[in-house]
Amino acid sequence: MAFPNRNIRDNPPVIRQLDETAINRIAAGEVVERPASAVKELVENAVDAGATRIVIDVADGGKTLIRVTDDGCGIAAGDLPLALSRHATSKIDGSDLLNIHTFGFRGEALPSLGSVGRLSITSRVNDADAATIRVSGGRTDPVKPAALSRGTVVELRDLFYATPARLKFMRTDRAESQAISDVVKRLAMAEPAIGFTLRDVSGGGNGRVTFRADAESGDLFDALHDRLARILGREFAENALRIDATREGIRLYGYAALPTYSRGAAVAQYLFVNGRPVRDKMLTGALRAAYFDFLSRDRHPAAALFLDCDPTLVDVNVHPAKSEVRFRDSGVPRGLIVSGLRHALAEAGHRASTTVADATLGAMRPEPSGAPVYQMDRPSMNARATAYRGQAPEPFDTGFSGFSESYSGQIITSPDHSEDVETTQPDQLPLGAARAQVHENYIIAQTETGIVIVDQHAAHERLVYEKLKHQMAENGVAAQALLIPEIVELSDNDCATLLDVAEDLTRLGLGIEPFGGGAIAVRETPAILGEVNAQAMIRDILDELADQGDNQTVQARIEAILSRVACHGSIRSGRRMHGEEMNALLREMEATPHSGQCNHGRPTYVELKLADIERLFGRT
Repeated sequence: MAFPNRNIRDNPPVIRQLDETAINRIAAGEVVERPASAVKELVENAVDAGATRIVIDVADGGKTLIRVTDDGCGIAAGDLPLALSRHATSKIDGSDLLNIHTFGFRGEALPSLGSVGRLSITSRVNDADAATIRVSGGRTDPVKPAALSRGTVVELRDLFYATPARLKFMRTDRAESQAISDVVKRLAMAEPAIGFTLRDVSGGGNGRVTFRADAESGDLFDALHDRLARILGREFAENALRIDATREGIRLYGYAALPTYSRGAAVAQYLFVNGRPVRDKMLTGALRAAYFDFLSRDRHPAAALFLDCDPTLVDVNVHPAKSEVRFRDSGVPRGLIVSGLRHALAEAGHRASTTVADATLGAMRPEPSGAPVYQMDRPSMNARATAYRGQAPEPFDTGFSGFSESYSGQIITSPDHSEDVETTQPDQLPLGAARAQVHENYIIAQTETGIVIVDQHAAHERLVYEKLKHQMAENGVAAQALLIPEIVELSDNDCATLLDVAEDLTRLGLGIEPFGGGAIAVRETPAILGEVNAQAMIRDILDELADQGDNQTVQARIEAILSRVACHGSIRSGRRMHGEEMNALLREMEATPHSGQCNHGRPTYVELKLADIERLFGRT
């Protein structure tokens, strides 16, 4: 059966000029994908207008009503018809599209919304009367007087009523409401000095407040910390590290969570460029690269990071929804994110997230008892120390004679050090002083405010791993020359891409050079990897370069080997440790960065506060 050629016509096609309504509807398809897109455009306009308070009302997931009220500068009555014209804006003059300091600049949002829904704008500027204008399906009504104290109210009803086909692609009201909430929260993170209120007014009335964030006060970091605590939760705020770094005119600031406070999906990663929320593959790749040595592949970091730079260094006009950006030199912001986060993680030292202790306490649920609890006053630190010394065992008495052989809870101290643990001040030791070892794997240490339970194998594994990495950084990666170089055939583009990073690969022990045409010769491979399939490794590197814009494959493989070596070279579970060994392990953990989690991202210790332990036993 012969298929007709659709490109062959009896009459040649005629070029026509589309009318304004069709043009606006086409633009609406690019700018307004769903109700959340409309909310984003309208709220960004309110922010650009200098609003200090923004209220968003939605009904039925934004399908039947979106109303945004702000207290900004307003729009003059004579400018309202112009505001509904395509490419009419007060934010730029069109002379320099790279020097953009506002969210909006294209002048497409309002006319696009008016072409696919019923839009009304009521606004008032200082020392003037309020006015309103309506547009339905692209048909504009005359400007009329209105009543409004200040600012602007933009009301969009029956979104996509003029394009019914688009309504079929809408999701449920709940899903659309969730998308709107996510958009508002992202914009609220970027503007902590502005108050935001989101209400669901489905069914009429005053509705139900689903999100509220009052304007924050204080300096940049205090206001941002309070806003993030309100949006992402107190747990994130308690376990987040302050980030502040600058490189070549670009500043990185914000908060990033500890590795032990990780998520099962990349749902808690928020990135902003000059205050604009973005979803950029290069930036998310840099965030993942900063944590790749601390998290397993199935865990994802949580962070809210802001990049500020001269607008001429970044192009925000590369995506219809302005959700992606393009830097003039992408290596600078990427390197800044990686180095800034790793520096902050190193400064955190042995710190682990508080959620580890919360999960532990949650697992310890005491059996309910109907017996009355008689509470004694908690003795002071001095009283507890005196009581401990009075009840301390003799130097050669282990103090655990009552334990059966199935337990290994003992600290063996020598005569010369019998007083070390007793006289050590717990408040001077973040991880406390070792008191016991149980099940030949867990060290129990006492601190001033509670106890610490350490996984001896996981902790020592991290310490050995960090030493191996330090040695590798100082001495480099040993390369193993191949007796016969392996030739890998590639396309010209892939070959050029790989040769651009040849110097970086050489530092990691992988030596490559051009072999003519699109081929490269692999002459050296990292010795620590042993026998490798060089061609498969090269393909993996190219895939990662295409996906992330950088290569971590070789380094990740090398550090995976180091991690395996550290695992086999560390203290094994089931080994009894002396008191001096346990205390030495605790002190080394305090002095080693990243010792709060093992090589697989799991915590190495749990700290329980005395007050929490007392609550477990009903001593409240």
